[in-house]
Amino acid sequence: MKLKAFKYRFYPTPEQETLLRRTMGCARLVYNKALSVRTDAWYKDKKRIGYNESSTMLTQWKKEEDLSFLNEVSCVPLQQGLRHLQTAFTNFFAGRTKYPNFKKKSSGGSAEFTKSAFKWKDGQVFLAKSPVALPIRWSRSIPEGCEPSTITVKLSPSGRWTVSMVVEVDIQPLPKSPNQIGIDLGITSLIALSTGEKVANPKAFKAKRAKLRKAQKALSRKTKGSNNRYKARLKVAKVHGSINDARQDFLHKLTTRLVRENQTIAVEDLAVKNMVKNRKLALSISDASWGELVRQLEYKCDWYGRTLIEIDRWFPSSKRCGHCGHVVEKLPLNIREWSCPKCGTNHDRDVNAANNILAAGLAVSVCGATVRPEQSKSVKAGATKQKT
Repeated sequence: MKLKAFKYRFYPTPEQETLLRRTMGCARLVYNKALSVRTDAWYKDKKRIGYNESSTMLTQWKKEEDLSFLNEVSCVPLQQGLRHLQTAFTNFFAGRTKYPNFKKKSSGGSAEFTKSAFKWKDGQVFLAKSPVALPIRWSRSIPEGCEPSTITVKLSPSGRWTVSMVVEVDIQPLPKSPNQIGIDLGITSLIALSTGEKVANPKAFKAKRAKLRKAQKALSRKTKGSNNRYKARLKVAKVHGSINDARQDFLHKLTTRLVRENQTIAVEDLAVKNMVKNRKLALSISDASWGELVRQLEYKCDWYGRTLIEIDRWFPSSKRCGHCGHVVEKLPLNIREWSCPKCGTNHDRDVNAANNILAAGLAVSVCGATVRPEQSKSVKAGATKQKT
C-alpha cells in the first residue's frame, strides 16, 4: 500500500470561503506567533521550545481576550501548523534547510485537516464548522473503498482554491521491461538519453517572460495599499501560476513515459543549489527544474517497481570517452561534440554522458562499485546511492 495524493480544484460558496480564509488566517497567526516566541527564547535565554510547549502556549492564547477568535475555527489546522513548524526546525538543525520564515498573507495559505476535522460521506467532503460539502470538481475518481486520511485546502496567490486528499492505495507494479536507460540533464536539451534521443527544454519561464515583465511593470506603478495594486498583484500571480502549470504538466508526462518504458533508470545526483550560484546560468537552471524531475522519477519508480540509480555528482560523465574510457582534462560548455584524443571516436557530448551514466549506474547496481574518480578531493564513503 502506498500513500498517494489526489488534488482537485473546488469553488467554495461565499460562506465556505469566509470560513476557510478565517481558518488559514488563524493558522498563519499561530505559526508566526510560535516562530516568534521560539526565536526570542533562543536569542534571549538560549532555550529551545518544542512542539509540546508550543501546543501549551496555543491553549493559553485561546483564553486571551484579544485572541478569542481562535476558538471560532477548527483547532486541528492550528495544531497541524505547529507540527509543520516543528518539522521546519528539525530540518534546519539537521542542515537540510534554512531558518524558518514567517508566513505572508499575500502568499495565499493552507489548512490541513486530519480525520477528526472532516467527514467523508458518499464521496463528498465535509470540513469542520461547515455543514455543506465542498463543491469539488472531480477530474478523476478516488479508488473504491479508499478514504482520505488527511485533507489539505490551499489558496494560491492567484486566488485558485485546491484540495489535496492523501489516500492509501494499492498500486500495482508495471510489467517488467528489458529496457535500461541513462539520463543526462541539460539546458538546451532538457534530457539526453543513452538511446540517442534528446528531449527539448520547453523553457516555460522564457515563453511567458515578456508577459510577466509587462504585468510586473504595471504592478510597480500602482500605489501601495490600493485596490488597483491588489488587482495587478493577482495578474502577476496568475502568470506565475501558468508558468508553473506548464512546467509541471511537461515534467509529469515526461517522467511517466520514462518510468513506463524502462526498468532501470540512471541519473546524476546534481548539486542544484550550488549550480544556481552561477549568475549566468541560474535562470536557465531554475527554469529547467532538474530537482523536480528527479523527485518525480524517485516516487514513480517506487510506485511502479522500477529501479532508480543516482550516481555521484563527481563522476566525469561528460569528459570520459564511452569507447575507451579516456578522460580529457577540460571540456568547456560551448563544446557540444568532441573527439577522443586516444581512440579518435567522435562523441556527442550529451549522449556520451548519458551512456557513461548508464554504464556507471549498472556497475553500481550489480557489484556495488564506486564511481567516484580517484583524483576527487572528497573522501565521502558510499559515493552512489541506489533507490528501488
